[in-house]
This record gives sequence, structure tokens and C-alpha cells, in this order.
Amino acid sequence: MSKIALITGATSGIGHATALELAKKGYRIIATGRRAERLEELKQQLADVPVYTLTFDVRDNAAVQQAIASLPEAWRQVEVLVNNAGNAHGLAPIQEGSVEDWDAMIDINVKGLLYVTKAVLPLMLAHQKGHIVNIGSIAGKEVYPNGNVYSASKFAVDALTRGMRIDLVQEGIRVSEVNPGLVETEFSEVRFKGDKERAASVYKGLDALQAQDIAELIAFIVTRPAHVNLAEVLVLPTAQAAATILHKKQ
Repeated sequence: MSKIALITGATSGIGHATALELAKKGYRIIATGRRAERLEELKQQLADVPVYTLTFDVRDNAAVQQAIASLPEAWRQVEVLVNNAGNAHGLAPIQEGSVEDWDAMIDINVKGLLYVTKAVLPLMLAHQKGHIVNIGSIAGKEVYPNGNVYSASKFAVDALTRGMRIDLVQEGIRVSEVNPGLVETEFSEVRFKGDKERAASVYKGLDALQAQDIAELIAFIVTRPAHVNLAEVLVLPTAQAAATILHKKQ
């Protein structure tokens, strides 16, 4: 029987691309997200692959636990967990930041990752086998102006990944982290609260990474031999040297 991969935030961007890529690699897919209609569209795209969908918000611990607990027996041997669900809200100096934005980033990027991992880990521990891939960011390696709380949330993902790797090494579970630089997805549109023009300006003048680039990297990581763990990868577009150092064409 083919392996099972559970992907959070599979309704768009990196999560959606990862579901498609892992399906191509022969994985059965558990796709999760908040938008049921997007999950249904993904299921239709993968009509020839076994797909199980779960609709929940990672911020809601009770909903997360209930959803994972509801998995049928045939879908409970999860071998890969991709903690992809995450967001950035706003871009402002700390003195002007929105508490609502801060809560959204901490609740999704940090607490949501923990809630899902907590729910899925027993399924891996039962078989002493699994691979957790956390999606971090270059913002979890260096802080940039106005990125304060978003960076803090991704620094937390980095710390949690390292801690998980230590805690789970005796359990046969691999833990990896992928830290992308500039990726052209709906990410900036969310950050700028639907301002499409401002979001587009982020990527103007350079060839940004695409969701497919990250999906292919994740697929490579989880298909390494059992004795190999690519613990951490920082991946940037060629035109990016650091969080705020970009070469944009005129």
C-alpha cells in the first residue's frame, strides 16, 4: 500500500503544489484546509489518486483533534506530515502593529503547527516511523524592518523544529525544515489584506520562487533513504541574497 502524506494549508500555494507533487510520487494524500470548495477542487485534480480531505482551521485545537481522530482506519498510517499552513498579516513597525494581526500569526504559524503535530504524532509513534516537514522562512533566520512578529513566529518554527528533532530521534521519526525566501503565491496578497497591486510589486522585476519549486524540494526531502534526513534547507531565488537584499531588473 502506498504511503500517506498529510498536508496542511493544501488549498493554495505551496500546500496545493505539494499535494500534487507527492501524489505524482505515489503518495496517498490527506489534504487539509479551511476552504472546503478548494479541497474539493484539489480532489478533482487528483481524480486518479486516493485523496481524503479534512476541513478545519489549524487555530482551533478542538477541531484539529476531532478531524484527525475522525480518520478512517485505512488513512491512519500517516508517514509524512507537511506543516505548511501559515500566514503573514501586515507589515508595520512594532509601535504601529495590530494586535489582531499578531494573534493571527502566532495562532496559525506557531500554535497551529503544534496542534496538528500533537494530533498526528501518535499515528507515527504507533509505527515508529514518520517524517515531519515544517515550512519555515528566511524570516526565521533573520529579522527585517517591520517584520517583527512574523519573524518571531518563524524563529519559533525554527526552534520547534530543532526541539522536535531532538525529542523524536529515539522514535525513528525524521524532522526537517524548509526555509523559503521570496515565493510568488497568495502570501503577499494576504499580508497586504487584498491589495493586489501592492502584492504584485513585491515580485516585480525578479524571478521569484514558485510554489512548485518548494513542492519539488519537499518531495525530494521525504523520498530520501530512511537513514538520510535533510534536516534544514534554505532556498532562495537567484535574485535574492538575504531577506531584504534583492536584485530587481529595471
